[in-house]
Amino acid sequence: MGGANRTNLLDLDRQGMEAIAVAFGAKPFHGRNLLKWIHKHGVTDFEQMTDLPKAFRQRLAEETRIDLPEIVFEQPSLDGTTKWVLELHDGQRIETVYIPDGDRSTICVSSQVGCALDCAFCSTAQQGFNRNLTTGEIIGQVWQATRELGRPPTNVVMMGMGEPLANFDAVVTAMNLMTEDLAYMISKTRVTLSTSGIVPALRRLKEVSDVSLAVSLHAPDNALRDRLVPINRKYPLEALIPACRDYIAGEKRRKVTWEYVMLDGVNDSIAHAKALIRLLQGIPSKVNLIPFNPFPGTDYRTSPPDRIDAFRERLIRAGIITITRKTRGDDIDAACGQLVGRVRDRSRRQLRAAQVPSSGGGA
Repeated sequence: MGGANRTNLLDLDRQGMEAIAVAFGAKPFHGRNLLKWIHKHGVTDFEQMTDLPKAFRQRLAEETRIDLPEIVFEQPSLDGTTKWVLELHDGQRIETVYIPDGDRSTICVSSQVGCALDCAFCSTAQQGFNRNLTTGEIIGQVWQATRELGRPPTNVVMMGMGEPLANFDAVVTAMNLMTEDLAYMISKTRVTLSTSGIVPALRRLKEVSDVSLAVSLHAPDNALRDRLVPINRKYPLEALIPACRDYIAGEKRRKVTWEYVMLDGVNDSIAHAKALIRLLQGIPSKVNLIPFNPFPGTDYRTSPPDRIDAFRERLIRAGIITITRKTRGDDIDAACGQLVGRVRDRSRRQLRAAQVPSSGGGA
């Protein structure tokens, strides 16, 4: 498996596999068969790929590698959720979460080691940022989950560690592999990319992909969102909302899913609900209200259940599909906003924060 300079075949989609097959003197269909062996059948030993020409297998063994992230820790939750900690080739660690729900099996996949966006209420963001994941490290999470489950997941959400649109090319290639008929055959409507709102990348995504879209909104106005989701200062709601509307334009059955973490006394009043209704007017929408998941060092608290219920009912009366997301895996720090892995913070954010006196309050 070694040889860091060798091409990692997990980084290649169908076109990449066909190209390497031709470069190695085989036929394009041999590249497609190689893709099937690795992703559909989970085979990493070239000698077991018996329908590939021997000379092609020899070149693959000499000049390529299949470098998978390794599951080094598995932690089950009382509710059936499982968190896997995966170690990468450089010793960095990421987290992937499996969430069972009847016939559905959802995998929450990471796109970066840590996150650079520094959302105030997210534990992952507070750990800082190290680097982007490669395509192989992203799809490798699905590969490992498929082996653990004995079948591909029915749903994948790009909602793990990191901001997917900040790692655009690798994420798009990995999502192509998720939906590839020769690989995992997951429906495009069941692959969801979640973004905090990098607007130029979102508009670019529309040109190359039609996976489902979720947006980490968390506030109905710029003043509050600037504080909770700092990327809003660069791409405010006036830019984000039209980009989201355009992403689903022409698709009658599609909706934008808006993620909204409920923070006690911060964004959870009826006035906030009314502002959110105005903001989303005319956009086919589904709102996920997410009870805040506390983590050490935060000043935020989750909204009381009755306030969450009142907020939800106000949106529903306005005709917006709204659900309160059931918290899953919070006992193993696998719930929304709790993924941290093991990150070396190149940004030194935590050190700077330790040197700045606290202003009190989390919002």
